[in-house]
Amino acid sequence: MTDKELFNELSYKRKNVYENLSEQEYKEMFELCDEYREFLDEGKTERECVEKSIKMAELHGFKNINSVKQLKAGDKVYKINRNKNILLAVIGSEDIKNGVNLVGAHIDSPRLDLKQNPLYESNDMALLKTHYYGGIKKYQWTAIPLAMHGVIFTKEGKKVTLNIGENENDPVFCVTDLLPHLAKDQMTKKMIDGIEGENLNILIGGMPVKSEDVSEKVKFAILKHLNEKYGITERDFLSAEIEIVPAFKAKNVGLDESFVGAYGQDDRVCAFTTLKGIFAVENPKKTALAILVDKEEIGSTGNTGMLSAFFEMTLAEIIEKINGNCTITDYNTTIENSACLSSDVGAAVDPNYESVYEKRNAAFAGYGMVLMKYTGARGKSESSDASAEFVYEIGKILDDNGVIWQTSELGKVDQGGGGTIAQYVANLNMDVIDCGVPVLSMHAPFEVTAKSDVYMAYKSYVAFYNNR
Repeated sequence: MTDKELFNELSYKRKNVYENLSEQEYKEMFELCDEYREFLDEGKTERECVEKSIKMAELHGFKNINSVKQLKAGDKVYKINRNKNILLAVIGSEDIKNGVNLVGAHIDSPRLDLKQNPLYESNDMALLKTHYYGGIKKYQWTAIPLAMHGVIFTKEGKKVTLNIGENENDPVFCVTDLLPHLAKDQMTKKMIDGIEGENLNILIGGMPVKSEDVSEKVKFAILKHLNEKYGITERDFLSAEIEIVPAFKAKNVGLDESFVGAYGQDDRVCAFTTLKGIFAVENPKKTALAILVDKEEIGSTGNTGMLSAFFEMTLAEIIEKINGNCTITDYNTTIENSACLSSDVGAAVDPNYESVYEKRNAAFAGYGMVLMKYTGARGKSESSDASAEFVYEIGKILDDNGVIWQTSELGKVDQGGGGTIAQYVANLNMDVIDCGVPVLSMHAPFEVTAKSDVYMAYKSYVAFYNNR
């Protein structure tokens, strides 16, 4: 063996997915990503993602667990929590105390939320006050078309669902920005201060009513429109949940259509591939679970975040419906024998900003699903840091099943950082590692992923469910 051959055998080198796909895999990849773009367009909020997930699940034979008294091997069920979480299960043939295989993703994304008392008039224009949600660059949300999604409850208790700005003939909304001719002072500010949070106000109207009896004529015109079309009043905003999101559709990016560009790919790219992964499971040995959660972008708090008891309560319910009861010992044994893939995105090296990455330990678009042993910031704070044994176990499953994968951490040490749901799963005493799809322009209104990496994430979850 020559030194070159020996060096190639001993050293590690990433693989470009596109260079290793068969014609059949190319076909499967493009078909998967066509379906993925539809998923993105139909699920721009957590509620919409859950609604879409239920439809997909029922087409694959899943039933609401509330309609099932007993569970046996091969059964497929789902559980909903407050219309913002969904857990899906395929019951395995082994004793559930041997552990479950869990894949978890989040379905909330950075956005603008309407304040509780949002509507006001200024300079003969009607606007809505917002409070941004999650980590955004505020300047990216100005001067782009925006859509309005959400629910409002009238005083009488009627639920009104809003989805304005997505259809071709719908009006859209926007946050205006200052013209460069008058932006001398603005342009000298630090980027973080260039757009203030209180100035992310949504323009929604400008035609006044023809009346001398009302002082705020444009606001009155908007209130009349909302009341006539939706039956709501200004008071109803107090209990509303309305999200402002980009109005554009998911698109193929590049002349070769090798990328997907869309809002909300963090983390709906992993939510979609998680769903597709569990739908591909039939008669597993270990019970397969998939959970899609809310509030990850603001710390996984609240009764719909991963820190809620929803997962624990549902797992206990599954154990009880399999065994007839669920003792604390059965539950604890199940948890400690279980394993989880925290299905969340990684940061792909951006050719325009290479200096913030340590490229030997960064993810590259087109090089497959990314495993992240730890996330966190600075000294790995707020990270679970998967064990060597578990990293090896998952890596071997991926290798044995033809999955092309890479490893990554989130940028240079001390450059920044971030967290996922992995730490909260680990707190339950379960093995867990972060894995997902590398993303360009993460948290921007238009994020970009490589189709090859979407495909490999899907294959990863199928391999995990069927082989662990």
